[in-house]
Formats: sequence, structure tokens, C-alpha cells
Amino acid sequence: MRPHIIENPHELEEHITALVAIEPKFAAVYNQVGMPSLRHNTGGFEQLMRAMVGQQLSVAAAASIWQRLIDADMTAPQAINKASDEALRAQGLSKQKTRYIRSLVEHDIDFGALVAMPDEDVIKTLTAVTGIGRWTAEMYLLFSLKRADVLAVDDLAIKVAAMHLLDLAERPTPKHLKRLTQDWSPHRSAASLLLWSYYGSLRNKTAIPL
Repeated sequence: MRPHIIENPHELEEHITALVAIEPKFAAVYNQVGMPSLRHNTGGFEQLMRAMVGQQLSVAAAASIWQRLIDADMTAPQAINKASDEALRAQGLSKQKTRYIRSLVEHDIDFGALVAMPDEDVIKTLTAVTGIGRWTAEMYLLFSLKRADVLAVDDLAIKVAAMHLLDLAERPTPKHLKRLTQDWSPHRSAASLLLWSYYGSLRNKTAIPL
């Protein structure tokens, strides 16, 4: 069976309506933040590589390094294979990030095949790459594969927003949050998008991952 996806704002609205029926506290959040952006991207090798480049960096620093890699024509597997570690480091990549990107190339992921895979199989495939954790794999599921039931329980903004939404005394652990939100399935991607927007309103800034 083909995985459920959210293709457009109309489908997102349907998921939000169903989510509110399960957890009415989302009604006030939706009224406050409005329709979240789906922020879909095309996915593939470059998308994952860019995510790896940006790990633990500011948005500005990540964008600068990525642009340098583009200018040096070092964002495709073949080009990376031909480039020396020194050449990659010269574009701003750390020794660790260089190792991560080499691992991504070596795994030679069939990105087309991911489209039909169940969520957990996609996560298993992506996290086999050195430097890709579950959070990054979940972002790929949500924004590149448009999956409908992804709640990023390891995400700080999600945890803080859920704490406020559910009137919890403290920030939930990922395990606790997963247990609390099981009933939100199969609409957890809508929950993620609403919670990011809600966190942004609480902190008066953008929280959704780039």
C-alpha cells in the first residue's frame, strides 16, 4: 500500500480538521497561527547533503558553505568522489562533515525507491549513513516525501510547543511525547507543522526547520 502523503494545502486542512476532532486543543492553535506552510522540497542527494552541511551551524553559515560548494561544483556524488578531502575542506566543510558526506555518497541511496517505502524503512535506510540521525530522516519524510504521519518528538520546538499545548508541568521526553501523541495518528505531520508555528508564535520567531 502506498504511504499516505499530504500533497497540498487542501489536504493539510483536511488533516488539521481530523486532528482537531481528536485533540480539540489544536483548534485554538490553528485559529492563532493559521494554515502552516508545507515547505515541500524535491528531495534527493543534494537535499540530504545540504541538511548534513547545515547541522549545528547557523542558517547564514550553512548557506554560505552550501553556496561555496555549488560554486565549486561539489554537490553531486560523482564530483565529490573526484574531489580530495582538502578540496572539500577548502569550501568550509569540517573534517567530520567531509566524512559524513563521503558516507552519503558511499551508500548510493536509491531515492526513487524511498517514495514507496514505509516510514520506518525510510528512516532505517537514511540513518545507515554516518551523520544522519532520526531527526534528519524524519525531516526528509515530512518535507521531501510529504508523509502524513510524522511527529518529530526529538525536536526542541515540538517538545516546548507540546508542553504548552497539553499543559504539561515540564518539557516531555521524546518517549513520553510519543506516548502522549499516539492517538494523533495518522495526522501527526499536521500536528508537527502546527506545533512549529505555535512555537514560533510563543517565541516570536520562525521555528520550522529550513
